[in-house]
Amino acid sequence: MLSFQLQHSQASRQAAKAAALGFARTISSSSSLTRAPITLRAGCAASQQHRLFSSTPTHQLRDFFPVKETPHIQTTKPAWPHEGYTYDEMLAVEPAHRPPRTVGDYTAWKIVRFARYCMDKATGMDRDQKSDKTKPTTAIEAEKPLTEAQWLIRFIFLESVAGVPGMVGGMLRHLGSLRRMKRDNGWIETLLEESYNERMHLLTFMKMCEPGWFMKMMIIGAQGVFFNSLFVSYLISPKIVHRFVGYLEEEAVHTYTRCIKEIEDGNLPKWSDPKFQIPDIAIQVSTYQHSYNKIFNIDTSLVLEDAKRAPYDEGLDPLHQG
Repeated sequence: MLSFQLQHSQASRQAAKAAALGFARTISSSSSLTRAPITLRAGCAASQQHRLFSSTPTHQLRDFFPVKETPHIQTTKPAWPHEGYTYDEMLAVEPAHRPPRTVGDYTAWKIVRFARYCMDKATGMDRDQKSDKTKPTTAIEAEKPLTEAQWLIRFIFLESVAGVPGMVGGMLRHLGSLRRMKRDNGWIETLLEESYNERMHLLTFMKMCEPGWFMKMMIIGAQGVFFNSLFVSYLISPKIVHRFVGYLEEEAVHTYTRCIKEIEDGNLPKWSDPKFQIPDIAIQVSTYQHSYNKIFNIDTSLVLEDAKRAPYDEGLDPLHQG
């Protein structure tokens, strides 16, 4: 009995000693944990003090990635690569116009003319810089040429608007295909490819200039109004919307063709300079030949693409829209 009590008392003392040691370790570890956040917070505060203000202007923070490929940054192939055009094919395109015939045609044509009027006002085009009003989509001569800055503003505004209809039409047809549980027979891919194509045009010109805050606000407002208007219009009459896009492409052909003529006439010296290099994104997407590495070839290629798309969108008008 006595030996059992001695063993029990020794076991109790050992348990108490172990508990005391464990409590001490817990206190020391907790104190170290409480000290660590103070150090971390001090470090974060110090780093934030260095990063709260920067002398680098925000307009210099451009989205430029290194040309050399790395394991984490690689150049991906375009989702819809453009076919290559020969130099003669690009120069053979001329502006054309499809006269309105129906009420829907006249409606689409008048809306495009109103949009053209707004773009002329927004980009600061003078009266003597405008071409013949009686031939709005074919006349490419004016008394006074535009400057490089005016052309870039027009290009950016035009492409930011032209990339909306394809996305709206493709989205609505995608949802319609899901509702009806039927194939769309290629309409969705065609319209989305058109929207993607216009967006790549915009990204190409964005590598050449950066719009100011006023232009960006204009683009945001125009996109908000344009997207919702096209959304409702496509639900009511897809034919009129496709006719509208066809006339919009005619305006694009006219714009780029006139710019080409002014480059050829020597009115745009910066772009006529043989040392001028076009952005790499234009070469990657449109497969330009390096011997024709000029802004002239961007415009001629865009003319050919828009010239093909104008009759194509107008050809979607008489097709069955279901």
